[in-house]
Amino acid sequence: MKVGVRAAFMVIALSLASLPANAGGMIETRALTVAGKSRTYFVYQPAAESAGTLRPLLLLLHGSQSTGRELLNEWIEVADRAGVILLAPNATTPVGWRIREDGPDYLHAVIDDFALHSTFDRRRLYLFGISGGAVHALTIGSLESDYFAAVAIWAGAWRDQRSYRALAHARRKIPIALFIGDQDEFFPIDAVQETVAAFRKADHPVQLTILPGQRHNYHHVASRLNPDAWQFLQASELPGEPHYQHYD
Repeated sequence: MKVGVRAAFMVIALSLASLPANAGGMIETRALTVAGKSRTYFVYQPAAESAGTLRPLLLLLHGSQSTGRELLNEWIEVADRAGVILLAPNATTPVGWRIREDGPDYLHAVIDDFALHSTFDRRRLYLFGISGGAVHALTIGSLESDYFAAVAIWAGAWRDQRSYRALAHARRKIPIALFIGDQDEFFPIDAVQETVAAFRKADHPVQLTILPGQRHNYHHVASRLNPDAWQFLQASELPGEPHYQHYD
């Protein structure tokens, strides 16, 4: 599925959606064209960085029936404190992420579009997803283990046995953190533990955190979950320059 990319940097909304989120940063809505289709992603950059310092970048994958903007809003406090850039693309459809239309080439195009006008530390590129975005993050992280430094997810697991094939394509043992509520109504603990076991069997560093009494809803846990997820992510860095695998 080689994706043709015609990326044009443009700010398409400078209304309330792009007003400063606080004194130091601004949320921007950007558009690009991928495979002949117009796509949208959201950007948040904290206050000006110190000269000569490259910031890490966190790519956020939203849940089903949601948007990148909604997930990005939950991460602004951590971004300001840690100095991390946030990119939050929208999936093709609110129903969820599709491996063909929303796969590695689409996410790579979003990151490259952002990089046309901004810099970041490419050895500290991270992935976080929730629900349907969490399932997608597990697959993308496996396929692009030499491109992303680490992956963290909330409320997700592989439930289709075909998904496990992605592990065979991991060229690096990418660190994975899974967070789940023990009352999650969509992803049973057994399914999560099966996913964890598969990653561990393949020798990936895996961390599983089960939150007692918590259901699927991310908003209820975001304020305490996100700092823990970021602490896990920022501990990893690619050992060398990132390598992206193009797809046919």
